[in-house]
Formats: sequence, C-alpha cells, structure tokens
Amino acid sequence: MKITLKLTTLIFCFFSVLNLAQEKQAEIKFETNSIDYGQIDYDSDGTRVFKFKNVGDAPLIFTRISSSCGCTIPKKPEKPIEPGAEGQIEVNYDTSRVGIFRKAVTVNSNAKTATVILRIMGEVLEEEEDEEDKGKVN
Repeated sequence: MKITLKLTTLIFCFFSVLNLAQEKQAEIKFETNSIDYGQIDYDSDGTRVFKFKNVGDAPLIFTRISSSCGCTIPKKPEKPIEPGAEGQIEVNYDTSRVGIFRKAVTVNSNAKTATVILRIMGEVLEEEEDEEDKGKVN
C-alpha cells in the first residue's frame, strides 16, 4: 500500500512539473506568405498588406521586420498582438523602379516559428508619355 501511494505521488508530481514546463507561446498565421502585385503603373501606390492572426496563447511581439533592399519598406505593428487578435504588416515597394521585382521581407518575433519570410513580386511598367510630349522634338 505504501509503495502504491508513493508511486502515485511520484507520477502526480512528474506530470505537474511537466505541465508547468509547457510555456505559453505566441503563434503567427499569415493569410498568405506572398503577394503578387502583377503589372502596376510607374509611380503608383506600392503599398500592400500582409494580414495575420496570433493563434497562440501568449502576446505576439515583433522584434524586427526587415527587407532585402531599400526599395521595400515594411512597417511593423508597434504594440503586442494579443492571443486570438489579428494584425497586419504593411509593405511599401518603390514603384519608381521600372521592371520585374522579387523581394523578401524577414519577420522576427517571439512566435513559435521565430522567423518567417514574406515575399512580394511584380512588374512596374515604364512611365507612359503624354500625348503632347510625343509630338515634340527636342
């Protein structure tokens, strides 16, 4: 009887310690990890939004969000995203750069997956000449 009681107490303590060791953690789930701008006009609005939700059980805190070049500027949420709440990361691409582009945005946070790579792609079309400018000779 004493052995059974000691064994039961030991098992109970083991599972109690194991349960305490499981720390609450944020977890981020993006609606999409890539945005295709398609073909866009020269000098048009280059802002797009990556929407996400914190599906974890702790506040989500972004430590750093960076891009692969200066032509892409991400904007990170300043406040923690509570469990179950939604948020967004704005990304602005410089549409005065003509041609095809593929850029990466690296998101670092306290989430279960600490680093996530988001991607943007598209093509900025050449600036169209005005009808008045076409007939002029320099």
